[in-house]
Amino acid sequence: MSHSSIPLTLLVLYYSRHGSTRKIAEWIAQGIESVPNCDARLRTVPPVSSDTEATAAAIPDSGAPYVELQDLAECAGLAVGSPTRFGNMAAAMKYFWDGTSADWLSGTLAGKPGCVFTSTGSLHGGQESTLLSMMLPLYHHGMLVLGIPYSEADLMLTSSGGSPYGATHWSGLDGKKAPTDESRRLAIALGKRLAQNARKLAAST
Repeated sequence: MSHSSIPLTLLVLYYSRHGSTRKIAEWIAQGIESVPNCDARLRTVPPVSSDTEATAAAIPDSGAPYVELQDLAECAGLAVGSPTRFGNMAAAMKYFWDGTSADWLSGTLAGKPGCVFTSTGSLHGGQESTLLSMMLPLYHHGMLVLGIPYSEADLMLTSSGGSPYGATHWSGLDGKKAPTDESRRLAIALGKRLAQNARKLAAST
């Protein structure tokens, strides 16, 4: 079996409250699956609560299943997405990464490609700082962090999302602002780039 025919699983891990970040995740998954023999595994994280007695159901009401640490071990690459919370990733996503020390020590993600994505309610609501905040745990895990190159023409044209740091979308204060075609194409391109690089890395080992 040639390296190009070996199936690869790419993990698309996101947290979404109103659906905008989930939509970007789905576009990234579309880009991943445009690469032959690459499969996107969509996963989310449980919400966190200030009520210490609150617990989340084992299965989300909608969307992807909750992530398990085994998903990190089984993926050939990883896309991480969260809405913006004061220029930072949401607490639920940060809480997940805070529980990955064993994987950090064992190098589960070391050498694998990764990328990030976000959505914001306001146009200048911290898209890029949120992307950078999600890159930090990926760097600590030894991942090879990818962005979107300016060879993607949409990066020069977009008016509501898209960044060299990752895929973004301006969802509006009510979370219902429709994404632009440029934002959609950039998210798909990022997923495709993630899968292509995972494929190249797999071929080199």
